Amino acid sequence: MFHQTPLKTATVLLLAGLAVAYGLSTGFFGLELLTEVAILAILAIALDLVAGYGGMISLCHGALYGVGAYAFGSATVLLGWGAPAGLAMAVGGGALFAWAIGAVTARTHGIFFIMATLAFGQMAYAYLFESPVFGGNDGLPGVPRLDASALGLDLNDSLTFALTCLALALLAYAVSAALLRSGFGRTLVGIRANEARMRVLGLPVWRHKAAAFGVSGALAGLAGALAAQHTMYISPGLLHWTVSGELLIMVILGGLGTLVGAALGAGVLVFLKHEVSRFTDHWHLVVGLVLIAAVLAGGRGLYGQLEHLWERRRAARRAPPETPAPDEETTGHA
Repeated sequence: MFHQTPLKTATVLLLAGLAVAYGLSTGFFGLELLTEVAILAILAIALDLVAGYGGMISLCHGALYGVGAYAFGSATVLLGWGAPAGLAMAVGGGALFAWAIGAVTARTHGIFFIMATLAFGQMAYAYLFESPVFGGNDGLPGVPRLDASALGLDLNDSLTFALTCLALALLAYAVSAALLRSGFGRTLVGIRANEARMRVLGLPVWRHKAAAFGVSGALAGLAGALAAQHTMYISPGLLHWTVSGELLIMVILGGLGTLVGAALGAGVLVFLKHEVSRFTDHWHLVVGLVLIAAVLAGGRGLYGQLEHLWERRRAARRAPPETPAPDEETTGHA
C-alpha cells in the first residue's frame, strides 16, 4: 500500500531543491544532465507504478518512451502540426500502446510476462528501425520545442527547459501518488498481493492491469515527447531493450515500490555514469557493482533502505520501556 509519509515528502522536496540549486549554479553541460535526469525520473516513476505496485516487471518501457518520442516527432515534423498537438499525441499514443500491451499480457506472470513485454518492445523497435516513413535508422531530425511564450517561458533556453522538465517530473510523481492512494491503486496492490483471490471476488483483473499499464504508458509518452524536444532528434535507439534494462536498474537502485526511489535512482545512475566515465570507459562495471551491493544489502534500494531504517527507529521509540526484573533478595524479604 502506498502512503505519502513525511519522509517521502521531505525526500521529494529535498531532491527538488537540490535539482533547482544545481540548475541555477551549473553551466550548459550540467543543465543537459539535469534535463536527462528529470526526463528519466518521469520514465522511472512510470515503470515503478506498474512494477513496484502492480507486480508487472516490464521490459517494454523503452519502447513506450520511444513511441511517445516518435508520436511527437511525427505530429510536428511529418504532419506539420503544432507542438501542443504533438504532446497530446505522444501522451495518447503511449497510453494506447501500453493499454494494448497490458490487455494482451494480463494473464501472464513472472518470466512469461517479462518476455512478452520484451517481445512487444522489440517489435516496435524493429518496425521503426526499418520504416522509411519515420526515417529508418537515420531517425527524425528537426524536432521543435513547445512554444510556451504565452506563459512567459522560452523553452529554447537550457535552464528554462530543464526546470520545466523538473516541474513535469514533480507533476508525474503527484499524479502517480494520487492514483496509488485511490481505490484503483489499492486494488492494484491487492492484485499484486493475491491475484487469484481478486479474481474470485469477481474483479476484472485484466482491465485493472491494462488501465494501470495505460497510465504508465501515458507518463512514458510524456517522457518521450520531452526527450524528443531535448535533443531535437529521434532515433530507434530510444526503443531498444537496453533502455528498458537501464530503467529497471534505476528503479531497483532507488527502491522498487517506493515511487520516490525511482526518481532518486534516475539521478544517481545518470550522475554516476557521468562521473565514472571521466576516468574509464568501463562505467558499466562500476554501475553493476553498485547494483549488486544494493541488492545484497537487502534489495530495498537507496531510498528503501533509508525508509527501512527510519521505520525501525520510529518503532523503537514507540515501544514501551522494558520492565526490570524484580530483585530476588527484595522479593524474598517481601
